[in-house]
Amino acid sequence: MDGQVIVVGASLAGWRTAEALRREGHRGRITLVGAEPQLPYDRPPLSKQFLTDEWEEAKLALARDGVESVGAEWRLGEAAVSLDVATRAVRLANGERLEGADVVVIATGARARRLPFGHDLEGVLELRTQADALALRRAMATASRVVVVGAGFIGMELAASCRTRGLEVDVVDPLPAPLVRGLGPVLGERVAERHRREGVRFHLETGVEGFEGEDRVRAVRLTDGRRLPADVVLVGIGAVPAIEWLEDSGLELDDGVCCDANGFTGHEGIYAVGDCARWANVHYPGRPRFEHWTSAVEQAGVVARRIVGGAPVEHAPIPYVWTDQFDLRIAIAGEVREGDAMHVCLGRLEEDRFLALFGRDERLVGAVGFKRPRQLNACRRRIAEGVAFRDAIAEFDDSVAAEAKADAASHG
Repeated sequence: MDGQVIVVGASLAGWRTAEALRREGHRGRITLVGAEPQLPYDRPPLSKQFLTDEWEEAKLALARDGVESVGAEWRLGEAAVSLDVATRAVRLANGERLEGADVVVIATGARARRLPFGHDLEGVLELRTQADALALRRAMATASRVVVVGAGFIGMELAASCRTRGLEVDVVDPLPAPLVRGLGPVLGERVAERHRREGVRFHLETGVEGFEGEDRVRAVRLTDGRRLPADVVLVGIGAVPAIEWLEDSGLELDDGVCCDANGFTGHEGIYAVGDCARWANVHYPGRPRFEHWTSAVEQAGVVARRIVGGAPVEHAPIPYVWTDQFDLRIAIAGEVREGDAMHVCLGRLEEDRFLALFGRDERLVGAVGFKRPRQLNACRRRIAEGVAFRDAIAEFDDSVAAEAKADAASHG
């Protein structure tokens, strides 16, 4: 294909789409539109290495060798405000209208979900962008007490980073354990125990009623009547797809841009990838929206191949996500729900290195690895294959015996 492609969104999904287009042989014009002024950067380190001063801004760049190889035209610092699907024209916030596109790829990602109060108080922060991370790092430099609202992935990573920097940390969440939606209650409590050993305090099964302070936040009021002093409040309560600019486009929108299993929206030349997109998936009815780094990269490759003329494929990935907290490296494949059967192998819950398998309706549906990357990747394949839960248990319990035998041989 030699036509023009406009990619709206210059973060991970958008950048990887542009890279994949060139890799697949696209010779035409590529225009990348980004609401932020920065060239594409990696978001996962923002809540970890970037906050703990291990990484500088330059290390965040997704294109470590520069962006020249893609040969794209850039419109940075200008958000898209509308899309004409019939002509595939994109209008920017500065009034400029980008026309002549053969293909438009929507990759506008997601924005941080906000509480309905506290926006006018200094010290109430969220984390989604590099600018957010810089503001947070500056605030951490003079703060001593931090309250994290939300015990999901971003909240727990922020709690670990703040505690690593020596701040007092309180975490508030209405659920009975952190990371319940990703790990289930048992492993969620296992993570909480690790945080408690580092000095993090939890206030679970309660919510936030409001903040105290006039110009800047001074305390957090909980729904159970308690009051937590705070110099900084970090709100990490999830994200919502950045699709407001598409409301009058005629695309099917429902908590994301609805697509087939190749990112096609049903409108000629219009695709969507990344956190803003809901793709059909035979493993997960209802077109899930995966807010995962791995998903964005995989989708970019699928869309690029489709654009340059490749035959549609049945892209049906099993979700994969990881998180680093203190010295814990936790990876998750599949989906864990409350009530799933759990079997722990390749270690014990009391240790920091094990594999937990999850079954539902006699099938393997999820796996969580604490420092078990190789086995976790194997589990992702087994989930896609529809392996029986009991067979997965037998396979990985056999791995325990094999590891023990190998270890004994090495100490001969």
